[in-house]
Amino acid sequence: MTDTLISPTETLETPPSDAPDLARKLARHKEFRRFSKFLVVGAIGFVIDFGVSNLMWAVLPRTLTVQLPFDKAITYVGIGGAIGFVMAISSNFVWNRYWTYPDSRSKPIASQFVTFFLINLLGIVIRIPVLELTSRPLGRLVSELLPGIGVDTLTFLGTNAATLLGKNLSLSIAVVIVLFWNFFINRYLTYNDVD
Repeated sequence: MTDTLISPTETLETPPSDAPDLARKLARHKEFRRFSKFLVVGAIGFVIDFGVSNLMWAVLPRTLTVQLPFDKAITYVGIGGAIGFVMAISSNFVWNRYWTYPDSRSKPIASQFVTFFLINLLGIVIRIPVLELTSRPLGRLVSELLPGIGVDTLTFLGTNAATLLGKNLSLSIAVVIVLFWNFFINRYLTYNDVD
């Protein structure tokens, strides 16, 4: 076995990394920058959404139910989530109009808000069934996975900590699903006046 030494004038050839170039190209790409801003605005909306939804779940009567056709109903979970959603999309509209798409102000604000609101209303149609169908099973899952969670670990959440965590996990799933719907549809309908 022979040892091979490399002289100081020789260099080992390493293949160039494309990652920095890709990062620079993405950073210069308009839609990527817009999507990044949209995510920041969404994070602000997420905080508003979760805060208001949790507040509503704390204050709304557990018996509150809105009957729907076909023997379906929306419980206080769906109603609280819808109120949080409306508050969040109102904030998101302002942030998106003035920061994400500042060049979109060629449209009148009222018509742009109506378009934004209607698109997001369809997001609620996606969101409420996710909340209604997953919050209880996720609450049960949390209580099975984390025994004693309401008493020992997270006493600040109260005695129904597993139920509350189940609702918030459900809300997280709904937010992720609706995020992509909202970005692409709003980009091409609400903010279609930008390049």
